Amino acid sequence: MARYKPRDYSQTQLVPVSLSEQLVPGTLEHTIHYVVEERLDLSAFDAEFKNDETGRRAYDPRVLLKVVLFGYARGLNGSRRLEAACRENVTFMALACGQRPDHSTIAAFIEGMGKERIEDLFAQVLLVCAEEGLLGGTHFAIDGCRMSSNASKEWSGKRSDLIRKRDKLRGLVREAMEEHRRIDGGEGGGPGGERRRLERLEKKAERIERFLAENPARVGRRGEEVQANVTDNESAKMKSSHGIVQGYNANACVDGAHQVVVHAEVFGEGDDGAAAAPMLEGAAVNLAIAGMGDDALQEAVVSADTGYYTVENLKTCAAAGIDAYIPDRQFRSRDPRFADARRHRRPTDKHKMQYRSRRRHFVPADFHFDRGSGRLICPAGVRMHRSGTTFKNRDGAMAISFRAAQGACDRCRLRLKCLRNPGQKTSRQVRIFYRQGTTGLTHAMKRKIDTPEGRRIYSRRLGIVEPVFANIAAQKGLDRFTLRGRAKVNTQWKLYCIVHNLEKVAGKGRRWN
Repeated sequence: MARYKPRDYSQTQLVPVSLSEQLVPGTLEHTIHYVVEERLDLSAFDAEFKNDETGRRAYDPRVLLKVVLFGYARGLNGSRRLEAACRENVTFMALACGQRPDHSTIAAFIEGMGKERIEDLFAQVLLVCAEEGLLGGTHFAIDGCRMSSNASKEWSGKRSDLIRKRDKLRGLVREAMEEHRRIDGGEGGGPGGERRRLERLEKKAERIERFLAENPARVGRRGEEVQANVTDNESAKMKSSHGIVQGYNANACVDGAHQVVVHAEVFGEGDDGAAAAPMLEGAAVNLAIAGMGDDALQEAVVSADTGYYTVENLKTCAAAGIDAYIPDRQFRSRDPRFADARRHRRPTDKHKMQYRSRRRHFVPADFHFDRGSGRLICPAGVRMHRSGTTFKNRDGAMAISFRAAQGACDRCRLRLKCLRNPGQKTSRQVRIFYRQGTTGLTHAMKRKIDTPEGRRIYSRRLGIVEPVFANIAAQKGLDRFTLRGRAKVNTQWKLYCIVHNLEKVAGKGRRWN
């Protein structure tokens, strides 16, 4: 009968570990260790400490930074998980040099970096990337990823909505208290569990009351009131790939040579309409620090998706002398390569629902213009009269406005196919363009994108910037921000982009001794 050596997995062994041997050259942990120790200047962190002669010795910022960066690279974005890794994982032990910082120290280090320190740290890592030849400087792509924050969208609303929510919570407390008094005949708040529930409701109402007293109504870029959030008032509700989330719009400007992030910033609104200016400004500053010159963006091509197609962003690019490629939302409909794309499309989506793109309402092309009478005839045969003055859009295109007589649409058999709002009181209005615009930044951008060279350049955008978001979200596990406030969330986003850039340095194969 065969005999085998005994196995006892409950036994404990004392293994000698050389910390330096755990950091193998060519690996990400060795790259983080070398760059932080040899290439970064962290003297700015020294101003925090006043323990030169007295007081307890502090953890070196280099140790904390290495732990945080490698933890983010391995999907550990919580301070308690990083604390546990410093106790249990040999690689983390090597990076921390055998020290065991607690979770509060790690959390305070991340939250206390501040805007200037994290921007300086990001620029220094970008300089390392430039010195390693990872910056091409010929094509930069900008895009954003909308991500949930550490806030609940149930605590969002305009000032009037929050007042109603506060009054409703207090109304529930009053009704429950009156019910208990009626049943018990006393002043008690009911059983212990019910009393605690009422206390929680009252605390929620008091929280909203404090927020309303300390914060004015939140105003958007267009001057109108937008929804505030009691938990994190700098975040916003926005559409994402996972539906409506309460979070931030994380933007990145990426170099096309090796997908190195040259600037990263978060915004508390989902609209990219005003994001181009701060992104281009930050990228220009970082590229100058990296030795690419003050006019690095002017000598390159900058592309962004349709969300950035606004007059404000186009003016920003034109004023800075940047060769930008930002298409409008209908640019694919003008592309001859997609002329027969619709015939390959199924009539329903994966949920067996009809695609929303199927037209359900009449468009101006369905209306007929009678040159003899100068009237516009609707699909129901009603003659529409000219309304108001000639309309001119931002491209310089001219149009004539027509409107049906008052009450003509009330009993029309085609009302539901003509009016988008069934409860609309006014009659249908249609604008017929008789002269296409040939001026303006928007029209110039359309002509630029519709050229074969413009389509070729813009087609590179997807392969430049989207893999960065995929790496950070899927490989690094950043599916939501864990901090609150734009400044802290911006620090966390830049740290993740720093990890992405350091992976590019490590992937180049450089082996530092």
